[in-house]
Amino acid sequence: MAMSADLGKPLEEFVEALVKTGRYRSRSEVLREGVRLVQEREVRNKALDALLAPALADIESGRIYPMEQVFDSLLEEIEQMAAFRDAS
Repeated sequence: MAMSADLGKPLEEFVEALVKTGRYRSRSEVLREGVRLVQEREVRNKALDALLAPALADIESGRIYPMEQVFDSLLEEIEQMAAFRDAS
């Protein structure tokens, strides 16, 4: 399926420069690569959204803790790990 796109002058010039330097063999190759990169980014963003969803649900439900409490708990765990390491 043929497709056309209006990139605007700066992007068209950039695409042409990439082809002229031999980096890509054609304008279509440049555009396919660009779309592949966008596709990869969208996949990563979707995965990140899935990872963040449980945390956002916790926030919306009010299941949150004050920052100081979280840091104190982490510091306590680190100190316990260090003490265990030193005792070994």
